[in-house]
Amino acid sequence: MPQPNHAFASRIPAGRGRLCLTVGLLVATLAGCADAGPPRYQGYAEGDLIFVGPDEAGRLTGLAVEEGNRVTQGAALFTIDAALQQAEVDAAQASLAQAQAELENLISAAQRPQEIAVLEATRRRAAATLDLSRIELERQKELFAKQVGSKAALDTAQHTYDQNQAALDEVDTQITVAGLGSREKQIAAAQRAVEAAEANLKAARTRLTRRSLAAPVAGSVETVYFRPGELVPAGRPVVSLLPPELIKLRFFVPEPDLPRFTLGAPVRVTCDGCAAPVDAKVSYIAASAEYTPPVIYSLDERAKLVFLLEARADRPGALRPGQPITVQLLP
Repeated sequence: MPQPNHAFASRIPAGRGRLCLTVGLLVATLAGCADAGPPRYQGYAEGDLIFVGPDEAGRLTGLAVEEGNRVTQGAALFTIDAALQQAEVDAAQASLAQAQAELENLISAAQRPQEIAVLEATRRRAAATLDLSRIELERQKELFAKQVGSKAALDTAQHTYDQNQAALDEVDTQITVAGLGSREKQIAAAQRAVEAAEANLKAARTRLTRRSLAAPVAGSVETVYFRPGELVPAGRPVVSLLPPELIKLRFFVPEPDLPRFTLGAPVRVTCDGCAAPVDAKVSYIAASAEYTPPVIYSLDERAKLVFLLEARADRPGALRPGQPITVQLLP
């Protein structure tokens, strides 16, 4: 059997051998890149729901939507029994009417300058009458001392004088009361009471209005949690809405590729059954890895680290929550 010629390889020049090896590696590398293409990352679509429910517990009396319906902003969703809230509105209206009546009474009871002028004229008349009665009293005292006048006439003059003195004191008191500064303070306090009653009425009407809830945003009704006749606890949602602009695309990027992504970077998203790719922009990059190996990092183990990223589609509503997606970074 002829022996193999082991000297064949040794006849190839060393420089040419290294050149052939380098070219072969480059071709293999280019071929692998051409087959792999740009990196693609897997993920899914997810939506941030808006939960709509009453501020206070109550029984559901009406439901205007069903799951899957699309609603516009301001569309009626549901109503809650509002008997208690209506009673509070009625009570607040009555309190406001009472406060307004008390304020009007104080204002009407306040003496105006013209009324004070009338009182002062009355005082002058009473003072003149008192002077006349005093003169008559002194004359009757002189006559009685000279035993010319009678005791009955003296008593009558004294009684008339006392009456006129009391009338003058009454008018003086009325003038003093009319000029008291405390009346202004009472009116101010009554005005504050009216304002408080108006605020209570506004709050009661707000609570009543919130028993009939409307859609705060436009979107689709995802879930109905309660049906008419059921008791809804305070703070529990009755329906959940999904606005198209709150659908986000979540995907995972290996640690070596993370430096390629920045906030606002354009990406292209494809999915099964999508008529056309969806363009989006990166809106969130997680600060920590989703998976951390329980060993010291090495070049091989770093590939196991993945970071969560989120993107917002340029066309809201193009994808539905739960859809698997494939994301490619655009140049």
